[in-house]
Amino acid sequence: MAELQKLTPKDFKSDQEVRWCPGCGDHAILNAVQKTMANLGIPKEDFAVISGIGCSSRFPYYMDTYGFHGIHGRGAAIASGVKVANPKLSVWQITGDGDAMAIGGNHFIHLIRRNIDINLLLFNNEIYGLTKGQYSPTSHLGIKTKTSPFGTVENPFHPGELVIGAQGRFFARGIDNQVKALVDIFEESARFKGTSVVEVLQNCVIFNDGIHEKIVNKNVRDDRTIYLKHGEKMIFGKERDKGLVRDGLKLKVVTIGKDGYTIEDILTHDAHEANPGMHLMLANMRHPEYPVALGIIRAVPTATYEDLLDQQIEEVKSSSKIKNMDDLLHTGETWTV
Repeated sequence: MAELQKLTPKDFKSDQEVRWCPGCGDHAILNAVQKTMANLGIPKEDFAVISGIGCSSRFPYYMDTYGFHGIHGRGAAIASGVKVANPKLSVWQITGDGDAMAIGGNHFIHLIRRNIDINLLLFNNEIYGLTKGQYSPTSHLGIKTKTSPFGTVENPFHPGELVIGAQGRFFARGIDNQVKALVDIFEESARFKGTSVVEVLQNCVIFNDGIHEKIVNKNVRDDRTIYLKHGEKMIFGKERDKGLVRDGLKLKVVTIGKDGYTIEDILTHDAHEANPGMHLMLANMRHPEYPVALGIIRAVPTATYEDLLDQQIEEVKSSSKIKNMDDLLHTGETWTV
Protein backbone atom coordinates (compact mmCIF):
# COMPACT_ATOMS: atom_id res chain seq x y z
CA MET A 1 0.00 0.00 0.00
CA ALA A 2 1.35 3.41 -0.95
CA GLU A 3 2.36 5.66 1.94
CA LEU A 4 -0.23 8.35 2.66
CA GLN A 5 0.84 11.74 1.39
CA LYS A 6 1.51 14.27 4.14
CA LEU A 7 -1.16 16.94 3.80
CA THR A 8 -1.06 20.59 4.86
CA PRO A 9 -3.85 23.11 5.50
CA LYS A 10 -3.10 24.62 2.09
CA ASP A 11 -4.13 21.34 0.45
CA PHE A 12 -7.67 21.94 1.68
CA LYS A 13 -7.98 25.53 0.43
CA SER A 14 -10.03 25.84 -2.74
CA ASP A 15 -9.42 28.36 -5.52
CA GLN A 16 -12.66 30.20 -4.71
CA GLU A 17 -12.69 33.72 -3.30
CA VAL A 18 -13.85 33.64 0.32
CA ARG A 19 -16.82 36.00 0.39
CA TRP A 20 -17.55 36.33 4.08
CA CYS A 21 -17.46 39.84 5.49
CA PRO A 22 -14.05 41.04 6.69
CA GLY A 23 -13.79 40.24 10.40
CA CYS A 24 -16.44 37.49 10.31
CA GLY A 25 -15.70 34.64 12.70
CA ASP A 26 -16.22 32.14 9.88
CA HIS A 27 -12.73 32.90 8.53
CA ALA A 28 -11.08 31.60 11.71
CA ILE A 29 -13.30 28.50 11.79
CA LEU A 30 -12.41 27.73 8.16
CA ASN A 31 -8.73 28.01 9.06
CA ALA A 32 -9.21 25.66 12.03
CA VAL A 33 -11.05 23.04 9.94
CA GLN A 34 -8.35 23.06 7.27
CA LYS A 35 -5.65 22.60 9.91
CA THR A 36 -7.66 19.80 11.52
CA MET A 37 -8.15 17.87 8.30
CA ALA A 38 -4.43 18.07 7.55
CA ASN A 39 -3.71 16.52 10.97
CA LEU A 40 -6.09 13.57 10.76
CA GLY A 41 -4.10 11.32 8.42
CA ILE A 42 -7.13 10.73 6.19
CA PRO A 43 -6.79 10.78 2.38
CA LYS A 44 -8.07 14.03 0.94
CA GLU A 45 -10.58 12.24 -1.28
CA ASP A 46 -12.24 10.70 1.79
CA PHE A 47 -13.59 14.02 3.10
CA ALA A 48 -17.07 15.33 2.30
CA VAL A 49 -18.33 18.73 3.47
CA ILE A 50 -22.12 19.18 3.48
CA SER A 51 -24.14 22.32 4.18
CA GLY A 52 -27.61 23.82 3.99
CA ILE A 53 -28.29 27.56 3.65
CA GLY A 54 -26.74 30.48 5.50
CA CYS A 55 -23.42 32.31 5.72
CA SER A 56 -21.82 29.22 7.26
CA SER A 57 -23.20 27.07 4.45
CA ARG A 58 -20.87 28.64 1.89
CA PHE A 59 -18.21 26.49 3.52
CA PRO A 60 -18.04 23.71 0.85
CA TYR A 61 -17.00 26.24 -1.81
CA TYR A 62 -13.92 27.18 0.20
CA MET A 63 -12.79 23.59 0.84
CA ASP A 64 -10.84 21.61 -1.74
CA THR A 65 -12.73 18.43 -0.85
CA TYR A 66 -15.89 16.77 -2.05
CA GLY A 67 -18.84 18.90 -1.03
CA PHE A 68 -22.55 19.47 -1.38
CA HIS A 69 -24.36 22.79 -0.86
CA GLY A 70 -27.90 21.73 -0.01
CA ILE A 71 -31.14 23.55 0.72
CA HIS A 72 -32.27 25.28 3.89
CA GLY A 73 -32.24 23.04 6.95
CA ARG A 74 -31.64 19.84 5.01
CA GLY A 75 -27.90 19.45 5.50
CA ALA A 76 -28.37 16.76 8.16
CA ALA A 77 -30.53 14.66 5.85
CA ILE A 78 -28.02 14.93 3.00
CA ALA A 79 -25.04 14.24 5.29
CA SER A 80 -26.84 11.19 6.71
CA GLY A 81 -27.37 9.77 3.24
CA VAL A 82 -23.76 10.39 2.25
CA LYS A 83 -22.39 8.65 5.36
CA VAL A 84 -24.71 5.64 5.23
CA ALA A 85 -24.08 5.18 1.50
CA ASN A 86 -20.29 5.40 1.92
CA PRO A 87 -19.32 4.82 5.57
CA LYS A 88 -15.58 5.23 4.92
CA LEU A 89 -16.02 8.96 4.27
CA SER A 90 -15.26 11.56 6.93
CA VAL A 91 -18.44 13.61 6.68
CA TRP A 92 -18.59 17.19 8.02
CA GLN A 93 -21.87 19.06 8.21
CA ILE A 94 -21.50 22.84 8.45
CA THR A 95 -24.54 24.68 9.76
CA GLY A 96 -25.72 27.73 11.68
CA ASP A 97 -28.15 28.34 14.53
CA GLY A 98 -30.97 29.12 12.09
CA ASP A 99 -30.25 26.43 9.49
CA ALA A 100 -29.88 23.72 12.15
CA MET A 101 -32.47 24.59 14.77
CA ALA A 102 -35.26 26.43 12.96
CA ILE A 103 -36.19 24.98 9.57
CA GLY A 104 -33.71 22.13 10.10
CA GLY A 105 -34.67 21.39 13.71
CA ASN A 106 -36.36 18.07 13.05
CA HIS A 107 -33.45 16.75 10.96
CA PHE A 108 -31.00 18.03 13.60
CA ILE A 109 -32.49 16.11 16.53
CA HIS A 110 -33.00 12.89 14.56
CA LEU A 111 -29.44 12.88 13.23
CA ILE A 112 -28.28 13.06 16.84
CA ARG A 113 -30.77 10.43 18.03
CA ARG A 114 -29.63 8.01 15.32
CA ASN A 115 -25.96 8.55 16.18
CA ILE A 116 -24.73 8.56 12.59
CA ASP A 117 -20.95 9.11 12.45
CA ILE A 118 -21.00 12.72 11.26
CA ASN A 119 -19.10 15.78 12.50
CA LEU A 120 -21.59 18.64 12.84
CA LEU A 121 -20.17 22.15 13.32
CA LEU A 122 -22.82 24.58 14.54
CA PHE A 123 -21.86 28.24 14.06
CA ASN A 124 -23.84 30.17 16.68
CA ASN A 125 -23.97 33.94 16.16
CA GLU A 126 -27.53 34.20 17.55
CA ILE A 127 -28.83 35.92 14.42
CA TYR A 128 -29.80 35.30 10.78
CA GLY A 129 -26.83 36.87 8.99
CA LEU A 130 -27.37 35.88 5.36
CA THR A 131 -30.94 37.22 5.32
CA LYS A 132 -29.88 40.44 7.03
CA GLY A 133 -30.52 40.38 10.75
CA GLN A 134 -33.67 38.57 11.88
CA TYR A 135 -33.67 36.92 15.30
CA SER A 136 -32.86 33.21 15.36
CA PRO A 137 -33.76 30.25 17.62
CA THR A 138 -30.72 31.05 19.81
CA SER A 139 -31.25 34.83 20.07
CA HIS A 140 -31.57 35.78 23.72
CA LEU A 141 -34.89 36.88 25.18
CA GLY A 142 -35.56 40.59 24.60
CA ILE A 143 -33.05 41.21 21.83
CA LYS A 144 -34.10 43.87 19.32
CA THR A 145 -33.69 42.85 15.69
CA LYS A 146 -35.35 43.59 12.34
CA THR A 147 -38.07 41.06 13.11
CA SER A 148 -38.31 41.94 16.81
CA PRO A 149 -38.06 45.75 16.91
CA PHE A 150 -39.42 45.85 20.47
CA GLY A 151 -37.49 42.81 21.65
CA THR A 152 -38.12 39.08 21.24
CA VAL A 153 -40.66 37.41 23.50
CA GLU A 154 -39.35 33.91 22.74
CA ASN A 155 -37.05 31.85 24.95
CA PRO A 156 -34.01 30.61 23.01
CA PHE A 157 -32.78 27.10 22.41
CA HIS A 158 -29.55 26.21 24.18
CA PRO A 159 -27.73 23.98 21.65
CA GLY A 160 -26.02 21.80 24.27
CA GLU A 161 -29.28 21.17 26.09
CA LEU A 162 -30.99 20.25 22.82
CA VAL A 163 -28.17 17.88 21.82
CA ILE A 164 -28.12 16.07 25.15
CA GLY A 165 -31.93 15.94 25.23
CA ALA A 166 -31.86 14.22 21.83
CA GLN A 167 -29.59 11.52 23.35
CA GLY A 168 -26.44 13.15 21.97
CA ARG A 169 -23.22 11.33 22.78
CA PHE A 170 -20.76 14.11 21.93
CA PHE A 171 -21.07 17.81 22.57
CA ALA A 172 -18.32 20.41 22.67
CA ARG A 173 -18.07 24.19 22.51
CA GLY A 174 -15.42 26.60 21.26
CA ILE A 175 -14.84 30.24 20.36
CA ASP A 176 -14.26 31.32 16.76
CA ASN A 177 -11.02 33.28 17.35
CA GLN A 178 -9.34 30.58 19.48
CA VAL A 179 -8.06 28.59 16.52
CA LYS A 180 -5.64 26.33 18.40
CA ALA A 181 -8.35 25.27 20.85
CA LEU A 182 -10.78 24.74 17.97
CA VAL A 183 -8.31 22.45 16.19
CA ASP A 184 -7.99 20.34 19.36
CA ILE A 185 -11.77 20.14 19.69
CA PHE A 186 -12.33 19.38 15.99
CA GLU A 187 -9.72 16.61 16.07
CA GLU A 188 -11.42 14.93 19.02
CA SER A 189 -14.82 15.28 17.37
CA ALA A 190 -13.49 13.79 14.12
CA ARG A 191 -12.07 10.77 15.93
CA PHE A 192 -15.26 10.20 17.92
CA LYS A 193 -17.34 7.34 16.53
CA GLY A 194 -20.88 8.72 16.31
CA THR A 195 -22.59 12.07 15.87
CA SER A 196 -20.37 14.82 17.25
CA VAL A 197 -21.80 18.32 17.66
CA VAL A 198 -19.46 21.27 18.19
CA GLU A 199 -21.06 24.62 18.94
CA VAL A 200 -18.77 27.48 17.91
CA LEU A 201 -19.55 30.87 19.44
CA GLN A 202 -19.15 32.95 16.29
CA ASN A 203 -19.29 36.69 15.74
CA CYS A 204 -21.34 38.35 13.00
CA VAL A 205 -19.67 41.74 12.60
CA ILE A 206 -22.56 43.23 10.61
CA PHE A 207 -25.82 42.19 12.26
CA ASN A 208 -24.88 41.02 15.77
CA ASP A 209 -21.40 42.36 16.43
CA GLY A 210 -20.05 41.63 19.88
CA ILE A 211 -22.86 39.28 20.92
CA HIS A 212 -20.37 37.02 22.74
CA GLU A 213 -18.02 39.83 23.80
CA LYS A 214 -18.92 39.66 27.49
CA ILE A 215 -17.33 36.21 27.68
CA VAL A 216 -14.80 36.09 24.82
CA ASN A 217 -13.06 39.44 25.33
CA LYS A 218 -9.46 38.65 26.24
CA ASN A 219 -9.62 40.93 29.30
CA VAL A 220 -12.41 38.89 30.92
CA ARG A 221 -12.32 35.52 29.14
CA ASP A 222 -10.30 33.67 31.79
CA ASP A 223 -12.78 34.59 34.53
CA ARG A 224 -15.94 34.03 32.50
CA THR A 225 -15.18 30.77 30.69
CA ILE A 226 -13.91 27.38 31.81
CA TYR A 227 -12.04 25.06 29.46
CA LEU A 228 -12.95 21.49 30.38
CA LYS A 229 -10.59 18.55 29.92
CA HIS A 230 -11.50 14.96 30.73
CA GLY A 231 -9.87 13.80 33.96
CA GLU A 232 -8.85 17.29 35.07
CA LYS A 233 -10.18 19.52 37.84
CA MET A 234 -12.81 22.08 36.83
CA ILE A 235 -10.64 25.11 37.58
CA PHE A 236 -10.73 28.52 35.89
CA GLY A 237 -9.93 32.19 36.44
CA LYS A 238 -7.07 34.46 35.53
CA GLU A 239 -5.32 33.37 38.72
CA ARG A 240 -6.53 29.75 38.38
CA ASP A 241 -8.12 30.14 41.80
CA LYS A 242 -11.79 29.43 41.01
CA GLY A 243 -13.53 26.11 40.60
CA LEU A 244 -16.82 24.24 40.48
CA VAL A 245 -18.29 22.14 43.30
CA ARG A 246 -21.61 20.44 43.86
CA ASP A 247 -24.18 22.35 45.90
CA GLY A 248 -27.08 19.97 46.33
CA LEU A 249 -28.55 19.42 42.87
CA LYS A 250 -26.71 22.40 41.38
CA LEU A 251 -23.18 23.56 40.65
CA LYS A 252 -21.52 26.31 42.62
CA VAL A 253 -18.55 28.57 41.86
CA VAL A 254 -16.06 28.79 44.73
CA THR A 255 -12.66 30.37 45.34
CA ILE A 256 -9.94 27.89 46.21
CA GLY A 257 -8.48 28.72 49.61
CA LYS A 258 -11.55 30.62 50.83
CA ASP A 259 -14.49 29.49 52.95
CA GLY A 260 -12.71 26.20 53.62
CA TYR A 261 -12.61 25.07 49.96
CA THR A 262 -9.45 23.30 48.79
CA ILE A 263 -8.47 21.94 45.41
CA GLU A 264 -9.61 18.52 46.59
CA ASP A 265 -13.19 19.83 46.76
CA ILE A 266 -13.18 20.88 43.10
CA LEU A 267 -15.02 18.53 40.73
CA THR A 268 -13.08 16.46 38.20
CA HIS A 269 -14.49 16.49 34.68
CA ASP A 270 -15.67 13.11 33.39
CA ALA A 271 -16.67 13.55 29.75
CA HIS A 272 -17.25 9.80 29.43
CA GLU A 273 -19.95 9.45 32.10
CA ALA A 274 -23.03 7.92 30.47
CA ASN A 275 -25.46 9.70 32.80
CA PRO A 276 -26.03 13.11 31.16
CA GLY A 277 -26.95 15.02 34.33
CA MET A 278 -23.58 16.69 34.98
CA HIS A 279 -22.98 17.32 31.28
CA LEU A 280 -26.35 19.05 31.01
CA MET A 281 -25.53 21.34 33.92
CA LEU A 282 -22.14 22.17 32.41
CA ALA A 283 -23.60 22.84 28.95
CA ASN A 284 -26.25 25.14 30.43
CA MET A 285 -23.93 27.31 32.55
CA ARG A 286 -24.41 31.00 31.77
CA HIS A 287 -22.60 34.20 32.72
CA PRO A 288 -22.74 35.94 35.19
CA GLU A 289 -23.69 33.20 37.66
CA TYR A 290 -21.34 30.69 36.06
CA PRO A 291 -18.45 30.56 33.60
CA VAL A 292 -19.41 29.36 30.12
CA ALA A 293 -18.09 25.83 29.50
CA LEU A 294 -15.71 25.30 26.57
CA GLY A 295 -13.95 22.17 25.33
CA ILE A 296 -15.30 18.62 25.25
CA ILE A 297 -18.32 18.56 27.55
CA ARG A 298 -19.66 15.10 26.66
CA ALA A 299 -18.06 12.18 24.77
CA VAL A 300 -19.74 8.83 25.42
CA PRO A 301 -19.07 6.20 22.73
CA THR A 302 -21.79 3.76 21.70
CA ALA A 303 -22.74 1.81 18.59
CA THR A 304 -23.40 3.98 15.55
CA TYR A 305 -26.33 3.76 13.16
CA GLU A 306 -24.07 2.41 10.40
CA ASP A 307 -22.57 -0.28 12.66
CA LEU A 308 -25.99 -1.48 13.78
CA LEU A 309 -27.29 -1.46 10.20
CA ASP A 310 -24.33 -3.52 8.96
CA GLN A 311 -24.76 -5.92 11.87
CA GLN A 312 -28.44 -6.35 11.06
CA ILE A 313 -27.72 -7.01 7.38
CA GLU A 314 -25.15 -9.68 8.24
CA GLU A 315 -27.51 -11.35 10.70
CA VAL A 316 -30.33 -11.46 8.14
CA LYS A 317 -27.99 -12.77 5.44
CA SER A 318 -26.67 -15.55 7.68
CA SER A 319 -30.14 -16.91 8.45
CA SER A 320 -31.76 -16.28 5.07
CA LYS A 321 -32.37 -19.12 2.61
CA ILE A 322 -31.93 -16.61 -0.21
CA LYS A 323 -28.23 -16.31 -1.03
CA ASN A 324 -28.33 -15.00 -4.59
CA MET A 325 -30.64 -13.85 -7.40
CA ASP A 326 -31.39 -17.43 -8.53
CA ASP A 327 -32.56 -18.27 -5.00
CA LEU A 328 -34.80 -15.21 -5.03
CA LEU A 329 -36.35 -16.03 -8.42
CA HIS A 330 -37.11 -19.60 -7.36
CA THR A 331 -38.81 -18.76 -4.06
CA GLY A 332 -42.54 -18.65 -3.47
CA GLU A 333 -44.95 -20.02 -6.05
CA THR A 334 -43.32 -20.76 -9.40
CA TRP A 335 -44.66 -22.06 -12.71
CA THR A 336 -43.00 -23.86 -15.59
CA VAL A 337 -44.28 -22.58 -18.93
